[in-house]
Amino acid sequence: MATDLHSPPDQQSLTGIVSGIVQDFQTLITQQMEMVRAEIRSDWEKTKQAIWPIAVGTVLLLVGGIMMSFMLVYLLHWATAPSPAALDPARVPLWGCYGLIGAGFLIAGGALLGTGIARFHSFTPLPEKSAEALKENVKWLTNSK
Repeated sequence: MATDLHSPPDQQSLTGIVSGIVQDFQTLITQQMEMVRAEIRSDWEKTKQAIWPIAVGTVLLLVGGIMMSFMLVYLLHWATAPSPAALDPARVPLWGCYGLIGAGFLIAGGALLGTGIARFHSFTPLPEKSAEALKENVKWLTNSK
């Protein structure tokens, strides 16, 4: 009688199974890292698109605020002059000119700032999908033991 001590071809050895599990785990980690990188790249592009209006709007608000400060100085000068009409023959006094231009800068800056903030709030700059997938994998690994 011949006895066959070899395992059947459809059964794998323990080291083969462990090796397969380790290889699958490495592939999973590599894929998740690629997913995180892609998500961060996508969020970085969205962040850049949101930062430009915020930066330009902030500069315009700053310039508008400075012009409004000049307007207040000229308004004070105009209001305390003994005869305002004799000092400025223009239809719009100098303080009014500063006020109109400053208001234009403030309106444009506020609109750009609001647009940038709305764009920034339309997405989350953190890789949420990747983090959720990683949590699920860790949960599965801890529950499978």
